[in-house]
Amino acid sequence: MDLKEELQHVGGFVNLELLAKQVVEGFIAGMHKSPFHGFSAEFAEHKIYNQGESTKHIDWKLYAKTDKLYTKCYDEETNLRCHLILDNSSSMHYPEYKNFNLNQLNKSAFSALASASIMHILKKQRDAVGLSVYSNTYDYYAPEKGSDRHHHMLLNELEYMVKSLPKAKTTDTYTYLHHIAEKLHKRSLIVLFTDMFQESAKDDQLFEALRHLKYNKHDVILFHVFDGDKEKHFNFDNTPKRFVDVETGAYINVYADNIKANYEQQIADYFEALKLKCAQYKIKYVEADINKNFDNILTTFMLERSGFM
Repeated sequence: MDLKEELQHVGGFVNLELLAKQVVEGFIAGMHKSPFHGFSAEFAEHKIYNQGESTKHIDWKLYAKTDKLYTKCYDEETNLRCHLILDNSSSMHYPEYKNFNLNQLNKSAFSALASASIMHILKKQRDAVGLSVYSNTYDYYAPEKGSDRHHHMLLNELEYMVKSLPKAKTTDTYTYLHHIAEKLHKRSLIVLFTDMFQESAKDDQLFEALRHLKYNKHDVILFHVFDGDKEKHFNFDNTPKRFVDVETGAYINVYADNIKANYEQQIADYFEALKLKCAQYKIKYVEADINKNFDNILTTFMLERSGFM
């Protein structure tokens, strides 16, 4: 049975856990030159050897293959706390699909599957994971835990989020990132999935909220989720169209070609400003195009996770 082919015939995300497992195992199988290549159940992961550390746990076999020094980090050393934050506003459910598979994901489904894949890695490493979901309300919160029951509860919430299809639900990233930051007292790796669309707050306010997440020595990864074909490059045919803001209902009637060049320039400037601000606040910024695969997501997470320890 071709698991990928079978999953594509299943409506919604009934098999989100299996699909996440498939994504992760496919990713690990392709890491031929990764420092994580060859890790097994004997230890949690490899991390780069830093001068002055004990040489007791250096993996000499991996050194022979890569000519680089890595140490083995065992299960008892792995006490990572990770908190996943997902934007569930109406704009995150673009484009609208009735069914989802690896080749057909909107921003919400992409974020949910990426989160489930990260959760699968955390579960294998016996790390604790928590989840927050927000829109114009604080939709869901679960603290960091590592039990199987907790893991399945979070998966159920991700599935519900994808299927919810909220109508005219705006984004209040500024408010709820502050709320979440107040709840996270122990040092954690924070992973945020959002399209960074919010009309009611200025960019400076959004970054003030992101900077709040850096308190208590948290590490923060911002996965900026977008549809590269439509939202970045504005690839629409040049017929008269009504573009509607799914969060506010505001609309504009326009020919795509008339505004394409100006739109692309403004979006490029906005993306560059996001990158610069993230660099300023030492937040890891990653472009997460829903039309591409998950390798960039999982590679970034694995590297940040290694550096967190």
